[in-house]
Amino acid sequence: GAMMGSGGVVVMDETNCMVNIAKFFLTFTQRESCGKCIPCRVGTKTMLDILERISDGKGREGDIELLESLAEDIKVSSLCGLGQTAPNPVLTTIRYFRDEYEAHIYDQKCPARECPELIEFVVIDEKCKKCGICYKVCPVDAISWEKGKVAYIDKEKCVKCRECIVNCPFNAID
Repeated sequence: GAMMGSGGVVVMDETNCMVNIAKFFLTFTQRESCGKCIPCRVGTKTMLDILERISDGKGREGDIELLESLAEDIKVSSLCGLGQTAPNPVLTTIRYFRDEYEAHIYDQKCPARECPELIEFVVIDEKCKKCGICYKVCPVDAISWEKGKVAYIDKEKCVKCRECIVNCPFNAID
């Protein structure tokens, strides 16, 4: 096994949201922190709050720079290895995937389509075979469909559970 910050390699693809990856590691840090020093205890919580705001579609101008600044402060002022390395996943995801953070903040989009608040499901007319499978599997009746017609997703009712996407054999839902 490897520990966070050990330099191990984690393989991901375009379906992994880098903001969520950063949240995952900071959540781990929050659980494992002894709470003895303020930079680790409060600083990582503040960073996690900012990441939550970004993934909820409420990111603000300056959030990326604030994360970078907090990360550097936490790295140099934490008392233990956990706190000193805790910001690394955030800094790394910002360094190599800054465009994903910017898409979340400025475009209100999650390129990986992982963040529920930033996803809008639509039926692609050209791909839809009018079979009604999506309609049948929707747990909240957010999809309307009539035999021989393209299905329609009511954005107000949709809870973004992905059942329609998973069950559509024609990849007609984006």
